[in-house]
Amino acid sequence: MEIDPLEDFVAGEPASDAAASIASEKPPAVSPPAPVRLLSLDAYRGFTMLAMASGGLGLAAVAGQFPESGFWSSVGYHFSHAEWIGCAFWDLIQPSFMFMVGVSMAFSCANRAARGQSRRRMLAHAVFRAVFLTLLGVFLRSNGRPLTNWTFEDVVSQIGLGYVFLFLLWGRGFKVQLSAAGGILLGYWLLFALWPLPGADYDWAKVGVGSSWPHKLEGFAAHWNKNANPAHYFDVWLLNLFPRSEPFTANGGGYETLSFVPSLATMIFGLLAGEVLRLSWSAERKVGLLAGAGAAGLLLGELCGAIGLCPVVKRIWTPGWTFFSTGWTLLLLAGFYLVIDRWGLRRWAWPGVVVGMNSIAMYIMTWLFPGWIRQTVKTHLGADAFEIVGKPYSEFLQRTFSLVLLFLICVWMHRRKIFLRV
Repeated sequence: MEIDPLEDFVAGEPASDAAASIASEKPPAVSPPAPVRLLSLDAYRGFTMLAMASGGLGLAAVAGQFPESGFWSSVGYHFSHAEWIGCAFWDLIQPSFMFMVGVSMAFSCANRAARGQSRRRMLAHAVFRAVFLTLLGVFLRSNGRPLTNWTFEDVVSQIGLGYVFLFLLWGRGFKVQLSAAGGILLGYWLLFALWPLPGADYDWAKVGVGSSWPHKLEGFAAHWNKNANPAHYFDVWLLNLFPRSEPFTANGGGYETLSFVPSLATMIFGLLAGEVLRLSWSAERKVGLLAGAGAAGLLLGELCGAIGLCPVVKRIWTPGWTFFSTGWTLLLLAGFYLVIDRWGLRRWAWPGVVVGMNSIAMYIMTWLFPGWIRQTVKTHLGADAFEIVGKPYSEFLQRTFSLVLLFLICVWMHRRKIFLRV
Protein backbone atom coordinates (compact mmCIF):
# COMPACT_ATOMS: atom_id res chain seq x y z
CA MET A 1 0.00 0.00 0.00
CA GLU A 2 1.36 3.41 -0.96
CA ILE A 3 0.83 6.36 1.36
CA ASP A 4 1.17 9.01 -1.32
CA PRO A 5 0.06 6.98 -4.32
CA LEU A 6 0.91 9.69 -6.77
CA GLU A 7 1.92 13.21 -6.02
CA ASP A 8 -0.82 15.67 -5.17
CA PHE A 9 -2.30 17.65 -7.97
CA VAL A 10 -0.11 20.74 -7.89
CA ALA A 11 -1.93 23.78 -9.14
CA GLY A 12 0.44 26.62 -9.89
CA GLU A 13 -0.73 30.03 -8.73
CA PRO A 14 -2.02 32.15 -11.61
CA ALA A 15 0.78 34.20 -13.09
CA SER A 16 0.55 37.95 -12.69
CA ASP A 17 -0.66 39.81 -15.70
CA ALA A 18 1.91 41.37 -18.06
CA ALA A 19 1.33 44.95 -16.91
CA ALA A 20 1.90 44.07 -13.27
CA SER A 21 5.02 42.16 -14.18
CA ILE A 22 6.46 45.09 -16.12
CA ALA A 23 5.59 47.53 -13.35
CA SER A 24 7.33 45.42 -10.74
CA GLU A 25 10.27 44.78 -13.09
CA LYS A 26 9.97 41.03 -12.40
CA PRO A 27 9.71 38.36 -15.07
CA PRO A 28 6.34 36.65 -15.45
CA ALA A 29 5.82 33.75 -13.03
CA VAL A 30 6.33 30.34 -14.56
CA SER A 31 3.84 27.69 -13.51
CA PRO A 32 5.33 24.32 -12.61
CA PRO A 33 4.67 21.48 -15.05
CA ALA A 34 1.27 19.90 -14.59
CA PRO A 35 1.76 16.55 -12.84
CA VAL A 36 0.82 13.39 -14.67
CA ARG A 37 -1.72 11.25 -12.85
CA LEU A 38 -3.25 7.90 -13.74
CA LEU A 39 -6.89 7.64 -12.79
CA SER A 40 -6.69 3.91 -13.48
CA LEU A 41 -4.02 3.53 -10.81
CA ASP A 42 -6.15 5.35 -8.25
CA ALA A 43 -9.06 3.07 -9.13
CA TYR A 44 -6.96 -0.11 -8.95
CA ARG A 45 -5.57 0.93 -5.59
CA GLY A 46 -8.98 1.94 -4.27
CA PHE A 47 -10.75 -1.26 -5.23
CA THR A 48 -7.88 -3.27 -3.73
CA MET A 49 -8.18 -1.24 -0.53
CA LEU A 50 -11.94 -1.77 -0.46
CA ALA A 51 -11.38 -5.50 -0.77
CA MET A 52 -8.94 -5.41 2.15
CA ALA A 53 -11.18 -3.18 4.25
CA SER A 54 -14.13 -5.49 3.66
CA GLY A 55 -12.41 -8.34 5.47
CA GLY A 56 -13.89 -10.50 2.74
CA LEU A 57 -17.32 -9.41 4.01
CA GLY A 58 -17.11 -12.33 6.39
CA LEU A 59 -17.82 -14.72 3.52
CA ALA A 60 -15.21 -17.21 4.73
CA ALA A 61 -17.10 -17.39 8.04
CA VAL A 62 -20.38 -17.84 6.20
CA ALA A 63 -18.82 -20.60 4.12
CA GLY A 64 -17.86 -22.40 7.31
CA GLN A 65 -21.56 -22.74 8.11
CA PHE A 66 -22.09 -24.83 4.95
CA PRO A 67 -19.22 -27.37 4.86
CA GLU A 68 -21.05 -29.63 2.41
CA SER A 69 -21.62 -26.95 -0.22
CA GLY A 70 -19.22 -26.88 -3.15
CA PHE A 71 -20.15 -23.28 -3.90
CA TRP A 72 -19.50 -22.06 -0.38
CA SER A 73 -16.31 -24.10 -0.21
CA SER A 74 -15.01 -22.21 -3.23
CA VAL A 75 -16.11 -18.87 -1.77
CA GLY A 76 -14.43 -19.68 1.55
CA TYR A 77 -11.18 -20.55 -0.20
CA HIS A 78 -10.99 -17.38 -2.28
CA PHE A 79 -11.92 -15.05 0.59
CA SER A 80 -9.14 -16.32 2.84
CA HIS A 81 -5.44 -16.97 2.33
CA ALA A 82 -4.20 -20.23 0.86
CA GLU A 83 -2.77 -22.35 3.67
CA TRP A 84 0.59 -22.68 1.90
CA ILE A 85 1.02 -23.52 -1.79
CA GLY A 86 -1.45 -21.88 -4.16
CA CYS A 87 -3.23 -18.63 -4.74
CA ALA A 88 -6.68 -17.45 -3.68
CA PHE A 89 -8.25 -14.15 -4.68
CA TRP A 90 -7.47 -12.86 -1.18
CA ASP A 91 -3.76 -13.55 -1.69
CA LEU A 92 -3.57 -10.96 -4.50
CA ILE A 93 -4.31 -7.99 -2.23
CA GLN A 94 -0.82 -7.55 -0.78
CA PRO A 95 1.10 -8.03 -4.07
CA SER A 96 -1.25 -5.52 -5.69
CA PHE A 97 -0.36 -2.90 -3.08
CA MET A 98 3.36 -3.58 -3.36
CA PHE A 99 3.30 -3.59 -7.15
CA MET A 100 1.42 -0.28 -7.20
CA VAL A 101 4.07 1.32 -4.98
CA GLY A 102 6.50 0.84 -7.84
CA VAL A 103 4.06 2.11 -10.48
CA SER A 104 3.35 5.18 -8.36
CA MET A 105 7.02 5.91 -7.83
CA ALA A 106 7.65 6.08 -11.56
CA PHE A 107 5.13 8.92 -11.84
CA SER A 108 5.60 10.69 -8.51
CA CYS A 109 9.38 10.94 -8.76
CA ALA A 110 9.14 12.14 -12.35
CA ASN A 111 6.66 14.81 -11.24
CA ARG A 112 8.96 15.89 -8.41
CA ALA A 113 11.98 16.06 -10.68
CA ALA A 114 10.00 18.14 -13.20
CA ARG A 115 9.26 20.61 -10.39
CA GLY A 116 12.97 20.96 -9.72
CA GLN A 117 13.39 18.76 -6.66
CA SER A 118 16.86 17.31 -6.31
CA ARG A 119 17.50 13.60 -5.99
CA ARG A 120 18.99 14.20 -2.54
CA ARG A 121 15.78 15.83 -1.35
CA MET A 122 13.71 13.01 -2.78
CA LEU A 123 15.99 10.47 -1.08
CA ALA A 124 15.48 12.19 2.28
CA HIS A 125 11.72 12.03 1.71
CA ALA A 126 11.99 8.35 0.77
CA VAL A 127 13.88 7.60 4.00
CA PHE A 128 11.23 9.42 6.03
CA ARG A 129 8.44 7.49 4.31
CA ALA A 130 10.23 4.21 4.84
CA VAL A 131 10.60 4.79 8.58
CA PHE A 132 7.03 6.06 8.89
CA LEU A 133 5.54 3.08 7.06
CA THR A 134 7.57 0.54 8.99
CA LEU A 135 6.59 2.03 12.34
CA LEU A 136 2.97 2.57 11.27
CA GLY A 137 2.65 -1.16 10.75
CA VAL A 138 4.11 -1.81 14.21
CA PHE A 139 1.77 0.77 15.77
CA LEU A 140 -1.37 -0.66 14.20
CA ARG A 141 -0.49 -4.25 15.09
CA SER A 142 0.16 -3.13 18.67
CA ASN A 143 -3.28 -1.60 19.11
CA GLY A 144 -4.98 -3.15 22.13
CA ARG A 145 -1.86 -5.03 23.27
CA PRO A 146 -0.03 -4.53 26.57
CA LEU A 147 3.36 -4.17 24.81
CA THR A 148 4.57 -2.92 21.44
CA ASN A 149 4.21 -5.78 18.98
CA TRP A 150 7.58 -5.68 17.25
CA THR A 151 6.93 -7.67 14.09
CA PHE A 152 7.33 -6.55 10.49
CA GLU A 153 5.35 -8.95 8.31
CA ASP A 154 2.35 -6.77 7.40
CA VAL A 155 2.06 -4.95 4.10
CA VAL A 156 2.95 -1.39 5.20
CA SER A 157 6.00 -2.51 7.18
CA GLN A 158 7.14 -4.67 4.28
CA ILE A 159 6.81 -1.71 1.91
CA GLY A 160 8.67 0.49 4.37
CA LEU A 161 11.57 -1.94 4.65
CA GLY A 162 12.07 -2.00 0.89
CA TYR A 163 11.09 1.56 -0.02
CA VAL A 164 14.52 3.24 0.06
CA PHE A 165 16.06 0.45 -2.03
CA LEU A 166 13.27 0.90 -4.56
CA PHE A 167 13.88 4.63 -4.74
CA LEU A 168 17.60 4.08 -5.36
CA LEU A 169 16.64 2.17 -8.52
CA TRP A 170 14.34 4.90 -9.84
CA GLY A 171 15.66 6.46 -13.03
CA ARG A 172 18.41 3.86 -13.47
CA GLY A 173 17.01 2.38 -16.66
CA PHE A 174 15.18 -0.81 -17.57
CA LYS A 175 18.28 -3.01 -17.71
CA VAL A 176 19.52 -2.04 -14.25
CA GLN A 177 16.06 -2.37 -12.71
CA LEU A 178 15.35 -5.73 -14.33
CA SER A 179 18.80 -7.01 -13.39
CA ALA A 180 18.24 -5.92 -9.78
CA ALA A 181 14.91 -7.77 -9.60
CA GLY A 182 16.45 -10.88 -11.14
CA GLY A 183 19.45 -10.77 -8.82
CA ILE A 184 17.23 -10.40 -5.76
CA LEU A 185 15.09 -13.39 -6.70
CA LEU A 186 18.07 -15.57 -7.62
CA GLY A 187 19.87 -14.70 -4.39
CA TYR A 188 16.78 -15.35 -2.28
CA TRP A 189 16.17 -18.66 -4.03
CA LEU A 190 19.78 -19.72 -3.34
CA LEU A 191 19.44 -18.75 0.33
CA PHE A 192 16.53 -21.16 0.77
CA ALA A 193 17.79 -23.87 -1.59
CA LEU A 194 21.22 -24.10 0.05
CA TRP A 195 20.03 -23.78 3.64
CA PRO A 196 20.26 -27.17 5.43
CA LEU A 197 16.99 -28.90 6.17
CA PRO A 198 15.99 -29.44 9.82
CA GLY A 199 17.02 -32.71 11.43
CA ALA A 200 14.79 -35.58 12.44
CA ASP A 201 14.55 -34.17 15.96
CA TYR A 202 13.15 -30.81 14.83
CA ASP A 203 10.31 -29.72 17.11
CA TRP A 204 7.59 -29.03 14.54
CA ALA A 205 4.90 -28.59 17.18
CA LYS A 206 6.89 -25.78 18.80
CA VAL A 207 6.76 -23.77 15.56
CA GLY A 208 3.05 -24.35 14.98
CA VAL A 209 3.30 -27.17 12.44
CA GLY A 210 1.58 -30.19 13.94
CA SER A 211 1.99 -33.73 12.68
CA SER A 212 -1.49 -33.55 11.15
CA TRP A 213 -0.78 -30.38 9.14
CA PRO A 214 -1.42 -31.52 5.55
CA HIS A 215 0.76 -28.96 3.76
CA LYS A 216 4.25 -30.09 4.79
CA LEU A 217 6.51 -30.33 1.74
CA GLU A 218 8.88 -33.18 0.94
CA GLY A 219 12.05 -33.55 -1.12
CA PHE A 220 13.70 -30.43 -2.54
CA ALA A 221 10.51 -28.41 -1.91
CA ALA A 222 11.03 -28.98 1.83
CA HIS A 223 13.46 -26.04 1.77
CA TRP A 224 10.35 -23.85 1.66
CA ASN A 225 8.46 -25.46 4.52
CA LYS A 226 6.57 -23.40 7.06
CA ASN A 227 8.72 -22.18 9.97
CA ALA A 228 11.65 -24.37 8.97
CA ASN A 229 13.43 -22.02 6.59
CA PRO A 230 16.17 -19.37 6.88
CA ALA A 231 13.69 -16.50 7.09
CA HIS A 232 12.09 -18.15 10.12
CA TYR A 233 15.45 -18.56 11.88
CA PHE A 234 16.25 -14.92 11.11
CA ASP A 235 13.04 -13.81 12.83
CA VAL A 236 13.73 -15.98 15.88
CA TRP A 237 17.00 -14.04 16.23
CA LEU A 238 15.75 -10.56 15.22
CA LEU A 239 12.41 -10.34 16.98
CA ASN A 240 13.80 -11.56 20.28
CA LEU A 241 16.07 -8.51 20.32
CA PHE A 242 12.96 -6.43 21.10
CA PRO A 243 11.11 -6.40 24.44
CA ARG A 244 8.43 -9.09 24.43
CA SER A 245 5.99 -10.53 26.93
CA GLU A 246 7.32 -13.98 25.98
CA PRO A 247 10.07 -15.20 23.62
CA PHE A 248 9.22 -15.29 19.92
CA THR A 249 9.26 -18.85 18.62
CA ALA A 250 7.37 -18.69 15.32
CA ASN A 251 4.79 -16.76 13.32
CA GLY A 252 1.55 -18.71 13.38
CA GLY A 253 0.86 -18.03 9.73
CA GLY A 254 4.41 -18.62 8.57
CA TYR A 255 4.93 -14.97 7.56
CA GLU A 256 8.48 -13.65 7.85
CA THR A 257 10.25 -10.28 8.01
CA LEU A 258 12.71 -11.20 5.25
CA SER A 259 9.85 -11.48 2.79
CA PHE A 260 10.45 -7.79 2.12
CA VAL A 261 13.49 -8.85 0.06
CA PRO A 262 11.66 -10.80 -2.67
CA SER A 263 8.65 -8.46 -2.41
CA LEU A 264 11.08 -5.66 -3.30
CA ALA A 265 11.32 -7.44 -6.65
CA THR A 266 7.52 -7.12 -6.91
CA MET A 267 7.86 -3.37 -6.34
CA ILE A 268 10.65 -3.17 -8.94
CA PHE A 269 8.39 -4.87 -11.48
CA GLY A 270 5.80 -2.22 -10.64
CA LEU A 271 8.42 0.49 -11.21
CA LEU A 272 9.16 -1.03 -14.61
CA ALA A 273 5.44 -1.08 -15.45
CA GLY A 274 5.12 2.55 -14.40
CA GLU A 275 8.02 3.53 -16.65
CA VAL A 276 6.32 1.72 -19.53
CA LEU A 277 3.13 3.69 -18.95
CA ARG A 278 5.12 6.94 -19.03
CA LEU A 279 6.48 6.17 -22.50
CA SER A 280 5.08 8.02 -25.51
CA TRP A 281 3.84 4.78 -27.02
CA SER A 282 0.23 4.24 -28.02
CA ALA A 283 -2.09 2.98 -25.31
CA GLU A 284 -2.63 -0.24 -27.24
CA ARG A 285 1.09 -0.95 -27.36
CA LYS A 286 1.46 -0.33 -23.62
CA VAL A 287 -1.48 -2.58 -22.81
CA GLY A 288 -0.13 -5.27 -25.10
CA LEU A 289 3.28 -5.22 -23.40
CA LEU A 290 1.81 -5.25 -19.88
CA ALA A 291 -0.61 -8.05 -20.71
CA GLY A 292 2.07 -10.08 -22.46
CA ALA A 293 4.44 -9.68 -19.52
CA GLY A 294 1.58 -10.61 -17.18
CA ALA A 295 0.88 -13.83 -19.06
CA ALA A 296 4.60 -14.64 -19.02
CA GLY A 297 4.71 -14.06 -15.26
CA LEU A 298 1.82 -16.44 -14.66
CA LEU A 299 3.44 -19.09 -16.85
CA LEU A 300 6.85 -18.69 -15.23
CA GLY A 301 5.41 -18.90 -11.73
CA GLU A 302 3.43 -22.03 -12.57
CA LEU A 303 6.50 -23.53 -14.22
CA CYS A 304 8.63 -22.93 -11.13
CA GLY A 305 6.18 -25.01 -9.12
CA ALA A 306 5.53 -27.65 -11.75
CA ILE A 307 9.19 -28.59 -12.31
CA GLY A 308 9.97 -28.50 -8.58
CA LEU A 309 12.28 -25.49 -8.79
CA CYS A 310 10.36 -23.45 -6.24
CA PRO A 311 6.80 -23.74 -4.87
CA VAL A 312 4.33 -20.86 -5.25
CA VAL A 313 3.91 -19.74 -1.62
CA LYS A 314 2.65 -16.26 -0.81
CA ARG A 315 3.27 -16.43 2.95
CA ILE A 316 7.06 -16.50 2.47
CA TRP A 317 7.01 -14.73 -0.93
CA THR A 318 8.91 -17.37 -2.86
CA PRO A 319 10.39 -16.37 -6.24
CA GLY A 320 7.73 -18.57 -7.85
CA TRP A 321 5.05 -16.56 -6.04
CA THR A 322 6.72 -13.31 -7.09
CA PHE A 323 6.46 -14.23 -10.77
CA PHE A 324 2.94 -15.63 -10.46
CA SER A 325 1.46 -12.75 -8.46
CA THR A 326 3.20 -10.14 -10.62
CA GLY A 327 1.56 -11.76 -13.61
CA TRP A 328 -1.84 -11.08 -12.09
CA THR A 329 -1.00 -7.52 -11.06
CA LEU A 330 0.27 -6.71 -14.56
CA LEU A 331 -2.93 -8.05 -16.09
CA LEU A 332 -5.06 -6.09 -13.64
CA LEU A 333 -3.15 -2.87 -14.27
CA ALA A 334 -3.42 -3.38 -18.03
CA GLY A 335 -7.17 -3.89 -17.71
CA PHE A 336 -7.74 -0.83 -15.53
CA TYR A 337 -5.56 1.31 -17.80
CA LEU A 338 -7.31 0.14 -20.96
CA VAL A 339 -10.85 0.64 -19.68
CA ILE A 340 -10.35 3.89 -17.73
CA ASP A 341 -7.49 5.80 -19.33
CA ARG A 342 -7.79 4.54 -22.91
CA TRP A 343 -11.50 3.94 -23.40
CA GLY A 344 -12.54 6.69 -20.99
CA LEU A 345 -15.08 4.55 -19.10
CA ARG A 346 -14.65 6.22 -15.73
CA ARG A 347 -17.95 6.56 -13.88
CA TRP A 348 -17.99 2.98 -12.65
CA ALA A 349 -14.54 3.52 -11.08
CA TRP A 350 -15.63 6.43 -8.86
CA PRO A 351 -15.75 4.38 -5.59
CA GLY A 352 -12.25 3.09 -6.24
CA VAL A 353 -10.88 6.53 -7.06
CA VAL A 354 -12.38 8.04 -3.89
CA VAL A 355 -10.72 5.41 -1.71
CA GLY A 356 -7.55 5.20 -3.80
CA MET A 357 -6.81 8.90 -3.32
CA ASN A 358 -7.08 8.45 0.46
CA SER A 359 -5.62 4.98 0.81
CA ILE A 360 -3.59 5.67 3.94
CA ALA A 361 -6.67 7.02 5.74
CA MET A 362 -8.68 3.98 4.71
CA TYR A 363 -5.90 1.63 5.81
CA ILE A 364 -5.66 3.18 9.26
CA MET A 365 -9.44 3.23 9.70
CA THR A 366 -9.62 -0.43 8.67
CA TRP A 367 -7.35 -1.33 11.57
CA LEU A 368 -8.85 0.97 14.19
CA PHE A 369 -12.57 1.50 13.47
CA PRO A 370 -14.44 -1.79 12.73
CA GLY A 371 -14.24 -3.13 16.29
CA TRP A 372 -15.49 0.16 17.69
CA ILE A 373 -18.30 0.32 15.10
CA ARG A 374 -19.39 -3.23 15.89
CA GLN A 375 -19.39 -2.66 19.63
CA THR A 376 -21.23 0.66 19.33
CA VAL A 377 -24.00 -0.94 17.26
CA LYS A 378 -24.37 -3.77 19.77
CA THR A 379 -24.43 -1.33 22.68
CA HIS A 380 -27.28 0.74 21.26
CA LEU A 381 -29.22 -1.85 19.24
CA GLY A 382 -28.60 -5.02 21.20
CA ALA A 383 -26.05 -7.83 21.21
CA ASP A 384 -27.94 -9.66 18.47
CA ALA A 385 -28.37 -6.60 16.23
CA PHE A 386 -26.44 -8.16 13.35
CA GLU A 387 -28.33 -11.44 13.56
CA ILE A 388 -31.40 -9.86 11.99
CA VAL A 389 -30.45 -11.62 8.73
CA GLY A 390 -29.86 -14.93 10.47
CA LYS A 391 -26.91 -16.09 12.54
CA PRO A 392 -24.95 -17.65 9.64
CA TYR A 393 -24.89 -14.27 7.88
CA SER A 394 -24.32 -12.02 10.90
CA GLU A 395 -20.60 -11.65 10.16
CA PHE A 396 -21.46 -10.65 6.60
CA LEU A 397 -23.81 -7.93 7.84
CA GLN A 398 -21.28 -6.64 10.40
CA ARG A 399 -18.48 -6.27 7.88
CA THR A 400 -20.73 -4.81 5.21
CA PHE A 401 -22.03 -2.19 7.63
CA SER A 402 -18.48 -1.24 8.69
CA LEU A 403 -17.28 -1.07 5.08
CA VAL A 404 -20.12 1.27 4.09
CA LEU A 405 -19.36 3.61 6.98
CA LEU A 406 -15.64 3.69 6.19
CA PHE A 407 -16.38 4.36 2.53
CA LEU A 408 -18.72 7.23 3.43
CA ILE A 409 -15.95 8.77 5.53
CA CYS A 410 -13.68 8.61 2.48
CA VAL A 411 -16.39 10.26 0.37
CA TRP A 412 -16.72 13.04 2.95
CA MET A 413 -12.94 13.57 2.96
CA HIS A 414 -12.78 13.52 -0.84
CA ARG A 415 -15.51 16.16 -1.25
CA ARG A 416 -13.71 18.42 1.18
CA LYS A 417 -10.35 17.74 -0.48
CA ILE A 418 -8.90 16.23 2.69
CA PHE A 419 -6.15 13.82 1.71
CA LEU A 420 -3.97 12.13 4.30
CA ARG A 421 -0.45 11.84 2.91
CA VAL A 422 3.11 11.65 4.11
